[in-house]
Amino acid sequence: MEVSSSRPLFVTIYATVLVGVIFSSFYVFSALYSPDSTSAFQCYVYVDPMTYLKKEKKRGILEIPDFSPLDRKPNSSHLAAEGAFLAPSPQPQRKWLKPVWEVPPTGSKMPPLKAFRLTKELVQRRVKDNTIIVTFGNYAFMDFILSWVKHLTDLGLENLLVGAMDTKLLEALYWKGVPVFDMGSHMSTIDVGWGSPTFHKMGREKVILIDAILPFGYELLMCDTDMVWLKNPLPYLARFPEADVLTSTDQVVPTVIDDRLDIWQQVGAAYNIGIFHWRPTDSAKKLAKEWKDMLLADDKIWDQNGFNELVHRQLGPSFDEDSGLVYAYDGNLKLGLLPASIFCSGHTYFVQAMYHQLRLEPYAVHTTFQYAGTEGKRHRLREAMVFYDPPEYYDSPGGFLTFKPSIPKSLLLDGAHNIESHFSLVNYQIKQIRTALAIATLLKRTLVMPPLWCRLDRLWFPHPGVLPGSMTRQPFICPLDHVFEVNVMLKALPKEEFGPGISMREYSFFDNPLMPSQVKESWLDVQLCQEGSQNCNVSNSTSRLEVLKFPKRSTEDKTREEKFKNRVKRYVGIWCCVENHTPGHIYYDMYWDEKPSWKPLPPQTSEDDHPP
Repeated sequence: MEVSSSRPLFVTIYATVLVGVIFSSFYVFSALYSPDSTSAFQCYVYVDPMTYLKKEKKRGILEIPDFSPLDRKPNSSHLAAEGAFLAPSPQPQRKWLKPVWEVPPTGSKMPPLKAFRLTKELVQRRVKDNTIIVTFGNYAFMDFILSWVKHLTDLGLENLLVGAMDTKLLEALYWKGVPVFDMGSHMSTIDVGWGSPTFHKMGREKVILIDAILPFGYELLMCDTDMVWLKNPLPYLARFPEADVLTSTDQVVPTVIDDRLDIWQQVGAAYNIGIFHWRPTDSAKKLAKEWKDMLLADDKIWDQNGFNELVHRQLGPSFDEDSGLVYAYDGNLKLGLLPASIFCSGHTYFVQAMYHQLRLEPYAVHTTFQYAGTEGKRHRLREAMVFYDPPEYYDSPGGFLTFKPSIPKSLLLDGAHNIESHFSLVNYQIKQIRTALAIATLLKRTLVMPPLWCRLDRLWFPHPGVLPGSMTRQPFICPLDHVFEVNVMLKALPKEEFGPGISMREYSFFDNPLMPSQVKESWLDVQLCQEGSQNCNVSNSTSRLEVLKFPKRSTEDKTREEKFKNRVKRYVGIWCCVENHTPGHIYYDMYWDEKPSWKPLPPQTSEDDHPP
């Protein structure tokens, strides 16, 4: 009787619970998939998916699906099936960020310098998911910094800060709406040059900065300005919650062929501090402080060498079997080495294209392993179409000149890849580029350089042609700075001695999405003709004619020609380096074809060791 009478009550309770579960499920899925629920989706951007699903399972809302390897895309972030995301200690942070690029109101005044002092409150205003992304520099690197910021905001990342080493940069960034703080460095606003005393001072500022920010309790992704982000790295970094420090390296030989951390036992190259991630753990803070004290005590120590010395004080054993982390430094610091295939150096990205060969998506590229200084770095990023230039860069007043090189197959593919075949290939291209430079200067147009093919790699030490174990293909399209002195080509030389300057652009210029369509569609075909024949002249006519005829072997002005030679012979650099010979470099010669006895040989005496 009692059981029978209570049945309706149990049915009612069961129905109520079922309706509640269905309603909750509907709410969760509608929040995730509704087109109007952007904020709901964003709040889960950096949460480990498996942890989220497990929490929802405990609440009785979701079932955990089977994430089989077949469901993963190449280079996708793995889901940690055996553990929850270990979130750092919660820190107070704003629920919203002021948008980057939001400029100050018209008519407003520049705040006082003390308003830009680095404090926890200033950093807190930019933190999201307990993480801050930081770079720093002086005014000479303004365009690099703007490009760095633009890549991050294009990826939807605005939890960033830029440290200004001079007030000129600080003011410029403030008026552009870029979050900036004052580093109090009072540095020069010019390019200081790699390896200079001021360059080393910048390195010390980086270490001081890391040591200052970590006690605030936020995760720090620290970057040099000469790198760009190509993919949001935060989900990848979150895959290694136990790591105290994750750092990039100069490794050029792959140790893995997927997106796992590089195998620490197989990495023989230096750890590169241009890209690294710090968690505010006791071990990380201890390392930062000792690193800072080391550099301040001895100004001859390079910051990267100091870091490597400290973390190699103890290296091993592995933290566990699966993560790829290793105990380092004091035996307590857990270190991970970011894979060089997708956190790319200048070699694995521009020379090997390792990410492409392994069918992976790169997260970042750092312009290391390059030549020609800052101009060489900028040009490499432009060649890869990952540098943001202003609109006027794509519309030169005098117009552009481009040409398609003609290279015999035999020079590219026949015979062994050695010094002789390499120089035969490169010299053939140098001669065509020399002609194009001459036409460009006569027509007062900007030359778009062609892609440059090489058979051998260029380094700063002896090697057999390519680095053993690397993925460098032969032949390959090499960066322009492998052969040409990009910094000299862009330098303003006295017109009285070197003639008019010749502007140039990178080979990928017309493929860049930033190129205006009206420039792309405005073409004039230049044809070489016999001097004295009909319509054969050297004018830069912009008439509606689609063909411009230009005389072969024009000798209209011997003085101008000598100045041109004096200029362009400085445009080529060296190849380096042959084995078992000192010095081991070989000079390229812009006018190699005018010297019948020319051969690709290193200087035989110290007196011979100079550009031709």
